[in-house]
Formats: sequence, structure tokens, C-alpha cells
Amino acid sequence: MKKVSLLFIFAMFLTFANSFGQARKELNFGLVGINYEIPVHKDITIAPGVGTNFDLDWINLGVKGNYYFDNAFGISDSAWDVYGGLNVGYSIYNGDNDIDNSSDLNLGLQVGGRWFWNDKWGIYLEIAGGNVSGMSPAIGLTVKL
Repeated sequence: MKKVSLLFIFAMFLTFANSFGQARKELNFGLVGINYEIPVHKDITIAPGVGTNFDLDWINLGVKGNYYFDNAFGISDSAWDVYGGLNVGYSIYNGDNDIDNSSDLNLGLQVGGRWFWNDKWGIYLEIAGGNVSGMSPAIGLTVKL
């Protein structure tokens, strides 16, 4: 039942986010999560989102702040993006292990990169971690809206 509730939360987030899609620049969706990036500066974005780990033991609701190093590395005109940042949110334990069932405020870091194969679509790889849910790799697609 817990796994079904996780899928329901993903579906609800996607429905909610699509209704406000005009204010977002990019949608990132992958094996373990989904988020919308909102530009606040030419090198900085914020991204509300929801995610999990590969075991589906955690549901993470939060916001990421990313700094894009493209201008600093001189790759701003290329198909590549390199970024890193901070994340904050709430992690909800969804696993079957009753010993470790703590849900709490989650603070963490992420680092990642993207490659766009055309003007609209790209692939990303990210490693993120937090004090509650631990470290988790992510891979997925990015679409420019």
C-alpha cells in the first residue's frame, strides 16, 4: 500500500505542476523524481520537486537551488550544463523496516550535469544526498518548456 501511495503522490505532483507550466523553464523527470526549474538569475535556478530512492523507501518533498557553472567554465554556448547546489525539504519514511522509520527535515547537496541532444530535450545525471534519506544517484530526461 505504501508503494501505491508513492505513485499517487508522483501523479498528483505532475498534474499540479502541469497546471502552472508557463512559469517554469525546464522539467526534469527521471527514475527517482521530478522537479521544475525556475530561473531566478542567469546562473541560478530553484526547483520544487518530489523524489525517492531506488528502493522506494523515502518520499522527499522539497526545493533545490542550483548554481550553473556554464559561464564560469566557458561552456555557456554548448549543449552541456554543469551544476551544483543545496536542497531542503521533508523526507517521509515509506519503507517496511520499523527500526528506521524516522521522517524529518532533510538538508543536502547535489551535483550534476546535463547534455542536450537538440533544442528541447536533454539527459541529466545527478548525485544528491541529505542528512535523512542518504545519498541517491538520479538519471533522467530534461525538457525545455
